[in-house]
Amino acid sequence: MAETVYECMFIFNANAHARNPAATGNTVDEIVKSVDGELLASRLWNEQKLAYPINGHRKGAYWLAYVRVESTSLVKFNRACQLNDNILRHLAVKLDPRLVDPMVAVAKGEVPAEAVQEESKPTEEKSEAVEPAAT
Repeated sequence: MAETVYECMFIFNANAHARNPAATGNTVDEIVKSVDGELLASRLWNEQKLAYPINGHRKGAYWLAYVRVESTSLVKFNRACQLNDNILRHLAVKLDPRLVDPMVAVAKGEVPAEAVQEESKPTEEKSEAVEPAAT
């Protein structure tokens, strides 16, 4: 069976993340390794107030990750996330194969190859007359 790439968003306990930011990334890496997956990119997305309290927490650390894993292992992945006390919520969404390379490149802070090609093309300036709107 072919492996699939998933975009995963985690909401971590902001207090635990503030005490040990490196542990947050390690937690994601350990969960992915426990289901025999590959972590393609992983980074802090944002720290902010939650829309509503989750288990008494009012702030969360949002963590974005791109994971390559067998689709049959996704149940074990979800269960491992639920059992981790520092993960308040998580979501894994299957990523379209055409979007994998650009999305992972952006998550790593790299410029996707398509953007470099588009920047190198000469731009044609179009001068169009703008007609006033009818009143």
